[in-house]
Amino acid sequence: MSGQPNTRLTDLFGLAGWSKGELARLVNRQAAAMGHPQLATDTSRVRRWIDTGEIPRDPVPRVLAALFTERLGRVVTIEDLGLVRHGRAGKRPGAGSAEAPDGVPWTPDRTAAVLTEFTGMDLMLNRRGLVGAGVALTAGSALSGAMHDWLHTDPTLSADAPALDDPLHADPAGFDRYEAAPIGWQEIEELETAVEVFRKWDAARGGGLQRKAVVGQLNEVGGMLAYRHPDPIQQRLWGVAANLAVLAGWMSHDVGLEPTAQKYFVIAAHAAREGGDRPRAGEALSRAARQMVHLGRPDDALDLMKLANSGSGEETLPRTRAMLCTVEAWAQASMGHGQAMRRTLGQAEDLFVSDKSDVPPPSWMQMFNAEDLYGMQALAYRTLAEHEPAAAVQAQYYAQRALELRVDDRQQRSKIFDFLSMASACFIADDPEQAAGYARLALVSMGSNSSHRTWDRLRQMYRLTAQYSSYPKISELREEIKLSLPKQVKRGGGTNRRV
Repeated sequence: MSGQPNTRLTDLFGLAGWSKGELARLVNRQAAAMGHPQLATDTSRVRRWIDTGEIPRDPVPRVLAALFTERLGRVVTIEDLGLVRHGRAGKRPGAGSAEAPDGVPWTPDRTAAVLTEFTGMDLMLNRRGLVGAGVALTAGSALSGAMHDWLHTDPTLSADAPALDDPLHADPAGFDRYEAAPIGWQEIEELETAVEVFRKWDAARGGGLQRKAVVGQLNEVGGMLAYRHPDPIQQRLWGVAANLAVLAGWMSHDVGLEPTAQKYFVIAAHAAREGGDRPRAGEALSRAARQMVHLGRPDDALDLMKLANSGSGEETLPRTRAMLCTVEAWAQASMGHGQAMRRTLGQAEDLFVSDKSDVPPPSWMQMFNAEDLYGMQALAYRTLAEHEPAAAVQAQYYAQRALELRVDDRQQRSKIFDFLSMASACFIADDPEQAAGYARLALVSMGSNSSHRTWDRLRQMYRLTAQYSSYPKISELREEIKLSLPKQVKRGGGTNRRV
């Protein structure tokens, strides 16, 4: 007991709208349903949890997490409730120390437990048809500040530290949990194959249809990590967890679950570092940065990219560094910093061509090819054209080069983005007829794609059609777009998309 109010629990309790007596009754009922009929919580005990920071014994924290998750329609973990016994409990993310807001970074013994608990709650939301988007995103500066020293340390040092009650053991979360058991090389290879299947599906059709499958697989891997395997197997298992967490985050971002996506990117960075793969941790953070740019927060994206670049380590391949540069350039373009953007894109080109391919790229970089470089360059120039209309010509050039190389149907989502970059650039360059052609190519392709981000980009392009609305072809296009657009909703992170 800290003697201080648990401000995290207080805030969430206020959002839930329960009385203390109601919460006590719900805890007893939920505990009985989870196999703990002996639990007898009353109003005075709930008051102590909130007002004096008393941390109840298991299974109450898990019961509370389940109740708040269902009530609020988003993942609420034990840590979110301030009910973790290590360190200080009950601090608001914004009220904590600058070094570790929201409990980030976690100590190594928390990573598997957080992974398992968070995915279990996410699966519960999926089953019950809840939305899961009612919380603000953590600022990029807060995340990068919290993770800087941790990411730059050698993960092998923590492995040499004294073991305290098996640091890789994860406390059971109680939701869709894979029972901890040893696995071998065959199971690892099967998991890695499954990651590739999920990755290709995501690239082709967007994240909506397979997100639950990826989260479920990640939940099982979290359970596997609770068993202490030999180091080579454990390291590869952490790599699988990192890859799945990035996919879960990207798919969540794809369908508008922004706070959920950010949490998965942070989990991925932790898992990658636990596996000794700093370049993978940097790439995971670059995903969080891309999310920030998409949501109109490029300054936060640049904070994250500084950490991604510095924390990736000297072993990062030139092609990976080129990819990181394109994300940074997009953020710079969003801020109208044309000179900085051009310099960064020049670095990306130099790095890309300097990669001799004498070292095989990791699996997570095999989908960043020349067409992806051109596509990101087109996006950066198209974004800059909002500030410097002359940049639209360069956007057209790179979008055309990307489209010429995208002959594989497995890159359908990226092709849609290129169509939209080209259409937007053509509108800005005062070529509405060509713009309409590319916009229609995008519309034709979007019907079988479950990516909400494609609709967001279409909305951005739609704004540019307004000045040409008196043209018959553009007027027809505007009607087609309005009919095809799904109803716009407010997304997690507190950001409305522009129309």
